[in-house]
Amino acid sequence: MNLQDLAAHVAEQFQNHYGRPARWIVAAPGRVNFIGEHTDYNDGFVLPMAIERYAVMAADTASVPGAISVYDTQFKESAKIDISQPVTKGQPKWSNYLRGVIAGFQQRALAVPALDVAMISTVPLGGGLSSSAALEVCTATLLEAATGKALDPVEKALLAQKAEHEFAGVPCGIMDQFISALGREGHLLLLDCRTRKTELVPMSDPSVALLIVNTNVKHELGSGEYAKRRAECESAARALGVASLRDATPEQLAAHQGKMDGVAYRRARHVIGEIERTVHAAEGLRASNWIGAGQLMYASHASLRDDYEVSCKELDAVVEIAGDIGLAGGVYGCRMTGGGFGGCAVALVKADQVVAITERIASLYHVKTGLEATIFSSRPATGASILRG
Repeated sequence: MNLQDLAAHVAEQFQNHYGRPARWIVAAPGRVNFIGEHTDYNDGFVLPMAIERYAVMAADTASVPGAISVYDTQFKESAKIDISQPVTKGQPKWSNYLRGVIAGFQQRALAVPALDVAMISTVPLGGGLSSSAALEVCTATLLEAATGKALDPVEKALLAQKAEHEFAGVPCGIMDQFISALGREGHLLLLDCRTRKTELVPMSDPSVALLIVNTNVKHELGSGEYAKRRAECESAARALGVASLRDATPEQLAAHQGKMDGVAYRRARHVIGEIERTVHAAEGLRASNWIGAGQLMYASHASLRDDYEVSCKELDAVVEIAGDIGLAGGVYGCRMTGGGFGGCAVALVKADQVVAITERIASLYHVKTGLEATIFSSRPATGASILRG
C-alpha cells in the first residue's frame, strides 16, 4: 500500500476499534543506508534514504484521562501507558519505543494529552531497516500534532534516539532517527555524525531506484560483535593518535601499521576508506553518475566482508548475484546494509528492469542458499509528516 492507502486503512481500523473517527493521522518512514556502514560511531559520514515503508498512527483525544491506549492493528495487540505520572518502561515490550518518546515530551514539560491510538507499520521487522526509529519518530510526530508544539526536527530525532537508548536498551547512533525525521522525497541525506550537519542529496531521476533485498537471516554471532568492533576502532584510533578514525588518513594508517595488530589495522582501513567512499558516493549521485556510485557500493561490501568481517554467506550471495547480473541486466551496484551478520542488501538498479532483477535475484538466492528472500524497490521517500490534523 502507498502512504495514502495506508493512512486510509489505519483510519478505518481506528474507527472500527474505537467507534469514532480519528482526529490525527501521522507517519514516519523506515530507512536504508545507501553507503557509510560502521562509520557513525567513528564520527564519519552516512548516506541514508527514507524508504516507502512507514509506521502510521491514527489517534483522537481519549474520553478517559490519564492514559494513552494503543492498538496495534497488525498484530492485534494493545498497550496502555499511564501518563498521570512520569512514564517508565513497561509491557508489552514494543510499547517501550512509544513510552520513551512520551517520557521525552514529559521531560520537556509538554503536557501530553490522553489519547486513543491505532497503529500499523509496513517497515519489515528485524531486517535492519529501522522499524524502531520509524515507530519512535511517528510517536513524536503524533505528540507534536496532539500538543500543538512542533519540535525542531533535529531535537525530535535526538529525543527519539534517547528513547531507544533508555527504554529499548539499544545504543544506536543518530542515523536512523535523523533520516526518519528529516528525510525528503527524491533525496538522500548526507549526515555528518560528528557535527550533525545534514545535506540533502538529490536522487529524483525516475530511471533509477533502490532494490532492498532482505536475506531473512539474522545470525546470533552478531549480538556481541557490535561492541567488539567499537572497541577495536577505539584501539586503532589510540594507536594513530587521533580522537576518532574520522581524523585519520590512509597515509597515517600506512605509517602506523607496525604499531597496531592486524585486526585493528583492518578495522581502521575499512572505516577510513568507507568515510571517503561515502563522500564520493554523494558526489556521484549529485552528478547522476550511477556507474561510479555503484562501484563504490561494491567496494564498500568487499571492505565490510574482508576488513570489517560483518558480512555473511547469505549477504555475499546476494551481492555476487547482483554483480553477475551486472550493468547489462540493469544493476549498477550492490552491498550489504546495516550492522551485518544478516538482514538486508541494497542495490542501485535501473527502474525499468526492477521486475526482471527481482525475479532473478529471488530465484538464484534460493538456489544458492535454500532460503527465500523478501525483495522490494523504493524511491527516496518523504520523512515524518502529519497527514491529518
